Parts: sequence; structure tokens; C-alpha cells
Amino acid sequence: MTAHDSNSLQELVKNRRSIFPDSYTDRELSKETLLQLLECANTAPTHKLTQPWRFTVFRGDALIRLADKLASLYQENTPAALFLQKKYEATRRKVLRSAAVIAINIHYSGEVPKWEELAATACAVQNLWLAASAEGIGGYWSSPGSIKHMADFLALADGEECLGFFYMGYHAEPQRGANRTPVAEKIRWEE
Repeated sequence: MTAHDSNSLQELVKNRRSIFPDSYTDRELSKETLLQLLECANTAPTHKLTQPWRFTVFRGDALIRLADKLASLYQENTPAALFLQKKYEATRRKVLRSAAVIAINIHYSGEVPKWEELAATACAVQNLWLAASAEGIGGYWSSPGSIKHMADFLALADGEECLGFFYMGYHAEPQRGANRTPVAEKIRWEE
């Protein structure tokens, strides 16, 4: 890796942001591009090579089925006094505004502690996110309460669960800086 490549990678990491569906354009996200991004996700570090990440990709008409399912779960699991039609519609809209939505699933191997499988899956999502950002594709990871009711819909096997959804789409949002406190406040040096 050259110094230029290293600088570019550091800038990519520092400038990655959550980009929400309201900012997505109507540009299609091809299956080939999604596969390339998921190949990057698949290179995440994983203890004992358990590779616990699993992905269900929704595109095209499948987005309508997902939007309907998430909205119906919101309605079914929200007491009538707390139900908001606006939230029901927003749940559908954010799926339908996306070029693709990826269900982030995990398969617990039993070979390593669960936290290691969760960490590996989060690394896979970060790889996906960075690769998408490099291609001008926005995304964000959402973990609504409805994920605990998605096992049948996602055809999850025993030992698998849904950790959330990664919404994706091309966008024209300007680059913005990080909203982070200084790293110096988070480091204790021992020398």
C-alpha cells in the first residue's frame, strides 16, 4: 500500500457517515455492485474463522414485501394508544426509498463467545459500509424492535438472529465532518 492509498483509506474511514433514505436518489443499485460490497464484508476478521455474518438482500419487489412486513410488525406490536400512523408510514417509506436493504443476520457457531461473533459481524458491516461509501453509496444500520419478530420472514435457521437492517442508496449529500469528541479524551497512555 502506498502512502497515497493509506491517506485515502484514512480519509474514507474518517468521512464515513450515516446517510438516511430521505437522501437517496432513484438510481438503481445493481446486484453486481451489491455482491462486490458484500465480498468486502466477507473479509472481516473472525476468530476461529467462524464467519458468523449472514445477509438477506432485498431489492426490487422484495422491498415492498419488507416494507409491508416491518410496518405490520410495528402495528401489531404497538399498543393502540401509542400507535402513530406517521411512524407506520415512515417505516414503509424508508424501505421503499432505499435501492437495497440488507438484513444483518448472525449465525452463532458455539465455538467462540457470542460477543466475538457479534464483534465479527459488526466488523463485516463496517467493511460493507466503508466499501459502499467509497462508491458514493450511502447507508445506515437500523435495529428496530421488530427484528426480534423477523426469524420466520427471513427464514433464519436455529442459532441465527437478525441484528438489524442496513439501508442503502446512492445519494447527493455533501460530505460533512465527524461529530466526535477528541480521541485524546479517550486514551490513557502507559509508557
